[in-house]
Amino acid sequence: MSKPLEGRVAVVTGAGRGIGRAIGIKLAQCGAFVALVDLSKPSESAALAGASALAFAGDVSSEATWAELAEAVERAFGRLDIVVNNAAVFPRGVVEELDYDAWRRAFAVNLDAHFFSAKHCVPRMRKNGYGRFIAISSNSIGIAEQALSAYMATKMGAIGFMHAASPTMSPPTASPAMRSCPLSLTRPRRPAYRRRPRLGSGDSRRSSGWRSRRTSLARSPFSPARTPASSQARRSSSTAASTRSARAEGRSSRGRKEAS
Repeated sequence: MSKPLEGRVAVVTGAGRGIGRAIGIKLAQCGAFVALVDLSKPSESAALAGASALAFAGDVSSEATWAELAEAVERAFGRLDIVVNNAAVFPRGVVEELDYDAWRRAFAVNLDAHFFSAKHCVPRMRKNGYGRFIAISSNSIGIAEQALSAYMATKMGAIGFMHAASPTMSPPTASPAMRSCPLSLTRPRRPAYRRRPRLGSGDSRRSSGWRSRRTSLARSPFSPARTPASSQARRSSSTAASTRSARAEGRSSRGRKEAS
């Protein structure tokens, strides 16, 4: 089996289960040494990843954790090349009911961790002339879904952070191997309305009939999406109304003829 990451060292957060565990195992299979991090030491994940994995316990929302983790990884493996910010919390609740502490915890884990990890890990990557700094986003961003305002705000924030920080993570003088990217693991959901330019109106972007994707994605959850079934029902209703109107007009016409 090809091992494209042989000799590289990766840190994966939220590695105790799920996506984080799968990423850690895959990186190990590709030849990387992996440091798996979670609130409780992810020993089971490390065992599944193999002898090249070490488990660390820590709160990724704390800068002290990242300072200690970066030093520990460098002591254990001699370098640090890859960071996968996968850890996340999912506080649910509509805005008027969501507890502020839960809101702040979501930002601390889902977004502050990106800043702290970049601050303490990217300089080590730059020193090695190689780096991969990855943020896990979500396919839920950009849609109006109830009770996930804090979660989606942090995931949009992660993308903004990555786009803004990339030039400093990978300056022109750095190795071309330096990379940073926001990552959504699944395809974004289809918007409720597709863009549909008005035919014959010239530039579709200037047409009053053009509906932007951004507008489509920002629809209220209380506005029901148009579905094929509902469209068919509207067409059937319109056809029935036209038939009734034609019949009424026919009866009226016959009545006028009889009167004359």
